[in-house]
Amino acid sequence: MASAVREASIGDAPISVDRLLGLVREPAVGGVALFVGVVRDHDEGQGVTSLDYTAHPSAQAALAACAERVAQAHDVLTVAVEHRVGHLEVGDLAVVVATGAVHRAEALAACRQLIDDLKSEVPIWKEQAFAGGGVAWVGLPAADET
Repeated sequence: MASAVREASIGDAPISVDRLLGLVREPAVGGVALFVGVVRDHDEGQGVTSLDYTAHPSAQAALAACAERVAQAHDVLTVAVEHRVGHLEVGDLAVVVATGAVHRAEALAACRQLIDDLKSEVPIWKEQAFAGGGVAWVGLPAADET
């Protein structure tokens, strides 16, 4: 049986929601779920001016594995996910997850699981630049885990 994963990628170019949406649409798909992660202007009470995402060399394989596992765990027909790395400004798209299924419930469940699994398992870290000066890293493994 062919994989439902149409794309699982990490790149530095702006993400096209329309392109990923097109990857999960096909005649048998009756419900599409879409998650779009956007760089916001604040975090933990501080103004954020920009982010820089960095991916570990294993991140691409980890993302593909997450996408395959979610596709197999849910009754979906299509899955596409892309995460951006590099410098992003407030309002830029950081991640897009799209899933297609015969019915909405399966598409929604798979979309939610994939973004949650991506956030917890794929080694992509962000360095936030704050409006008041200074930076903070988010998602780095604890020092005792390295």
